Amino acid sequence: MKPRHKRLAIAGGVVIAVGAIAALVLNAFQSNLVFFYSPTQIAAKEAPANRTFRIGGLVQEGSVKRDGVKVSFIVTDTGSTVPVVYEGILPDLFKEGKGVVAQGQLKDGVFVAREVLAKHDENYMPPEAAEALKHGAQVNEKVGKSVVTGGGR
Repeated sequence: MKPRHKRLAIAGGVVIAVGAIAALVLNAFQSNLVFFYSPTQIAAKEAPANRTFRIGGLVQEGSVKRDGVKVSFIVTDTGSTVPVVYEGILPDLFKEGKGVVAQGQLKDGVFVAREVLAKHDENYMPPEAAEALKHGAQVNEKVGKSVVTGGGR
């Protein structure tokens, strides 16, 4: 083999190796992405099935039920609600009527959370959760007007 062919073979091998490494890194990155969905988006079937994602909104008043370390509650964006179950110790700031973000998977219409996060002070809410609440309130406003006015006539 001529030196020129050896250099081309080495360069080709390096390109293939770099491409394989890049493909593996991108694949690992893609499988670790966690997206945020609001209860309204979940009700509209926009959330992925059998994939981890985050849900955020407010803990509905009167919905928290505890059985040892197993807790069930409802997350709402004032437009839709999603039941959530979690097994573990909740954050100290977890309360009804307060903001929450949970990470887990949707199974048979119930969100099974592996992690639950509560807001850390009076002014903080994740931007995604704040936007979801705002959108849910707008949907409620429109639905309420059409019901009250008899369909907008």
